[in-house]
Amino acid sequence: MIIGLTGTLCAGKGSVVELLKQKGFKHYSVRGFLIKEIEKRNLPIKIDSMVLVANDLREKNSPSYIVEQLYSEAKKKGKNCVIESIRAVGEIEALKSKGNFYLIAVNAPLALRYSRMISRQSEIDNLTYDEFIEKEKRQMKSSNPNEQNLEKCIEMADFTIQNEKNFEYLQKQVDSIYEKIKNSN
Repeated sequence: MIIGLTGTLCAGKGSVVELLKQKGFKHYSVRGFLIKEIEKRNLPIKIDSMVLVANDLREKNSPSYIVEQLYSEAKKKGKNCVIESIRAVGEIEALKSKGNFYLIAVNAPLALRYSRMISRQSEIDNLTYDEFIEKEKRQMKSSNPNEQNLEKCIEMADFTIQNEKNFEYLQKQVDSIYEKIKNSN
């Protein structure tokens, strides 16, 4: 089984990954894949570089190129896996065509997501509140299939998690979704 995660910036996708790893899922990260590519290109490791490189890879290869690479790696391992940070419609369509794929969208209120970004103190995410809002706006909609379209990705989700409370509440939501998926197979 493959679970894909999409959602807004700093909504808690990483926390969902950790909960799924406890259930035996192997983690594949679009962000990790992009960081390796950014390093090859000697670019600064920032959100802007991730967007630029992701769009470039999709344009040169296919709208689903990044997740196809991660999917191939996952298939070799033969375990349940979670692919984190799906941001393009073509990525979702490609994974859904393979069967046994479920998409979970993770969201939280804007102010809470910004405070999470500040608290994780990552150089990648070193943004002001206005920059944070602007970055997200640019990733929310696009008619270009090679660019991020978080709004549409979230609409395409099989399940949605509203991550606005504590970790125990998040864990209950993940457990509930996992049981529904398990019981549908």
